[in-house]
Amino acid sequence: MKTNKIGLGIFLLLFLFIIYIDLPQKLNINFSLGKKKISYSFTHPNIDVKLFGKSIKKSFNTQLGLDLKGGSHLVFEADMKNVSKADRLDALVSTRDTIERRVNLFGVSEPNIQTLKVGNSDRIVVDLPGITNIAEAVALIGQTAQLDFREQASLEAKIATTTPLFLQMSKRTGLTGKYVKRSVVQFDQTGKPSVGLEFNGEGAKMFEVITGRNVGRPVAIFLDDFPLSIPTVQQQITGGEAIITGEFSLDEAKKLSIAINSGALPVSIQLIEQRNIGPSLGQDQVNKSLIAGIVGLLAVVLFMMLYYGRLGVIATMALIIYGLISLAIFKIIPIVLTLPGIAGFILSIGMAVDSNILIFERIKEEQRRGNDFNSAIRWGFGRAIDAIKDANITTLLVAFILFNPLNWDIFPQFGLIKGFALTLFIGVMTSLFTGVFITKRLIYLFYKPK
Repeated sequence: MKTNKIGLGIFLLLFLFIIYIDLPQKLNINFSLGKKKISYSFTHPNIDVKLFGKSIKKSFNTQLGLDLKGGSHLVFEADMKNVSKADRLDALVSTRDTIERRVNLFGVSEPNIQTLKVGNSDRIVVDLPGITNIAEAVALIGQTAQLDFREQASLEAKIATTTPLFLQMSKRTGLTGKYVKRSVVQFDQTGKPSVGLEFNGEGAKMFEVITGRNVGRPVAIFLDDFPLSIPTVQQQITGGEAIITGEFSLDEAKKLSIAINSGALPVSIQLIEQRNIGPSLGQDQVNKSLIAGIVGLLAVVLFMMLYYGRLGVIATMALIIYGLISLAIFKIIPIVLTLPGIAGFILSIGMAVDSNILIFERIKEEQRRGNDFNSAIRWGFGRAIDAIKDANITTLLVAFILFNPLNWDIFPQFGLIKGFALTLFIGVMTSLFTGVFITKRLIYLFYKPK
């Protein structure tokens, strides 16, 4: 009995936390009660704390995709004149993958990036949902040069302390971006951001020699003859790991890390079309989707209540909890909702109802066999779980193939399809949890047999 109360208390705390996450970002309530006017405004507080010297910032906004929120539609043309015909397809696919990696690092969730053949022209179409600083995104996508490290041309000369002077006096060291394994944003003991570098084996040896002869002097990181950073070497660095420190803001450190990780595009690209997509059409689609979802949900709820009676009411309660949990997961990750993504979520609602129907039919079957209520619940859930598991595993497998996390060429690689697969996967997993665990406990709490 005590264990049940503890479990119920934990469940209620989690439920309150889920409702807190699901609250809208801004909520204004205005109504009159007799002569008294009541006005209340609520703004969802974001998480902004420091934990172990690291700054943690998290907001719980509902992220909408390009088709619902608007954004930017960019078309790039790839320059293939120096690429052989046999290698052009691979070069175009590699360029698309690099652009997708850069866009994701830039912080755009669920971009739609695809290749397009128009006559003899090879193009890459990039859709960026909700991006306001288009120029910055275009600049990041279009970088084509090789990352390289440079030192002063003459080690005996006076140290170049300004960027223009260093540009005039610098020379390449031979250490390029292909020797960099990764770059990450780090924080020192005072909480200031810095950029960590890790080289491969050959790069570590080259970096050790370069830093050894440049102690007290600057070694710059360049991208397309543009200096990303000109840090001064404090001591010879061994082991293949280095930290770039300076008066960085967190955004500056992140951008530097992105530029280092992005490397170079396999072929040069040129922006030939840019079109901003307004949210007016998206809002219309959102409204229609909401109406369709509400109508479908009411139809399901009505069927469950009429056919299963009190058990149908409990199933409806579980379905509401399922919706709240799914929305909380979408906000926490966060998931960018597109029309296909909403379709995947609505489809998973049907999967959740299927689980309840299988369970209830099994319970009724056990009661017809003469089992008491508690035994019917136990046996009904136990025997329904195999069918529920098999049905959901096949759906999860399809969602995995559609999401294509390994980017296999034989499977879809487009953002909208991935959005559908991701919301379907999350919805099915959540429906398994609510159908098997939540529904069972709600029955024990609220259902009393006749």
